[in-house]
Amino acid sequence: MTATEAGESVQSTETKRTPLPRWQLLIVFLIQLAEPITATVIFPFAPEFIRRTGITGGDETKTGYYAGLIESAFFLAECLSVFHWGRLSDRVGRKPVLLLGPLGLTFAMLGFGASSSFWSLVLFRCAQGVFNGNIGVSKTVMGELTDSTNIGEAFALMPLIWGLGVTVGPVIGGLLVHPADTWPNTFGRIALFRDHPYFLPCAVAGLFSFAICLLTLIGLQETHPSTIARKKSKCSRPTQETSLISSSTNADYGSVATAATDDAVSDSIPSQPPSMREVLGTQFLRVLMNYTFISFVETSYDALIPLMYSTSIPVGGLGFSPFQIGQILSIWGLTNAIVQTVFTGRLLRVFGARRMFIVSIGFMFVGILAFSFESYFARLAGRVDGRVVTLILIQLTCNLMVFVAFAAVHVLVVQSATSRAALGSTNGVAQMAGSGIRGLAPYFASSMFSISLESQIAGGFLVYIIILVLTLVLLWLAFKIPKRFKSADN
Repeated sequence: MTATEAGESVQSTETKRTPLPRWQLLIVFLIQLAEPITATVIFPFAPEFIRRTGITGGDETKTGYYAGLIESAFFLAECLSVFHWGRLSDRVGRKPVLLLGPLGLTFAMLGFGASSSFWSLVLFRCAQGVFNGNIGVSKTVMGELTDSTNIGEAFALMPLIWGLGVTVGPVIGGLLVHPADTWPNTFGRIALFRDHPYFLPCAVAGLFSFAICLLTLIGLQETHPSTIARKKSKCSRPTQETSLISSSTNADYGSVATAATDDAVSDSIPSQPPSMREVLGTQFLRVLMNYTFISFVETSYDALIPLMYSTSIPVGGLGFSPFQIGQILSIWGLTNAIVQTVFTGRLLRVFGARRMFIVSIGFMFVGILAFSFESYFARLAGRVDGRVVTLILIQLTCNLMVFVAFAAVHVLVVQSATSRAALGSTNGVAQMAGSGIRGLAPYFASSMFSISLESQIAGGFLVYIIILVLTLVLLWLAFKIPKRFKSADN
């Protein structure tokens, strides 16, 4: 073989994409699926459940306040716990932490469904947030299961998993609520379901989490480098002694070398989690700022869509009915699932996470800008005409790129970690920041929407202007992300 041919062979080997560990990733995705299912299963019946506890005193106008309190409790608990899950995984390994999450969710869901007072609902909702806090650890495992050739393809599937969860959760909640009334000959004979009409959907979501816990226990492999090295070191010592005894025949020379190598690896990987100073490196802080900003902008964007679409045309919306909004979002959801599955991984692999993140923010800006033009043309025509429909199509098309942006920023979080030993803490900090900001964004966007329409500041478009300015800040921050990341392991 000539030198040129050898060089081409090496280059071909280096650029070849590593196959994804599909079974291990499937388990991780199922762990992630538990979060949106347990988070959204209560949506169809939560307002009724809250009123049933008597906390509103019969005043339905107060329901929204208490419903918001329950959601804030969820995000606050997740925000406060997610970093600690990450740190714990750096110390004891990924698998134990990923087992505790779905197991805890099982009991939290059962407790929520069996509650009879509002404050017990808050307590168990907090517990759901705490045990959903290990989502950052699952992202860490994904980073450790993949490499630079296939990490984009793996993270591109995360938005699809979330979309599946937020679709399945409300379906479970809507179909299984009040089972004693729906199926009187079966569930109606059981006192538990008569006295607790919201227990069955919560139990189904909880049992799904328990099944994931069992699957994780049986099938998930540990990915933390230090934990793996320690286990290999313990297992290899007897082999090393045997190999040294028979080394005169060179029969087990490879075993001796392997054992020695494992000990060397074990010594080279720190058993203690890295300090916060090591985790919060400059490159990670830049990515963290972007992750926090896009979480706020995206959550505000999501809150504005149903608000604006359902508001009457004279006031500043589009006057769609709930059924029409459901149809629009269902069709968009199906389209989004196909797009993310087919294209996102390829886009990240070909163009890189940083570039696709920047491009996606540009699309988000256009999607948010469309709100103002939709409202203007709808009021001008007095109805949703062809121009408004075209703008809606443009907006929803741009909205597809939101999921590409999140897939990209998840990759950037992993790449910005100062070392492999810091991955758990890195993902924990990012998830904590994202969860915290998501607890504020819906209230901010919804209240600003009402203030804008009531005061008619900037023609009623003030809320869109504010979100657009924040998107421009996000775009500026995106260009601050390093083009290449330095790792302490290199």
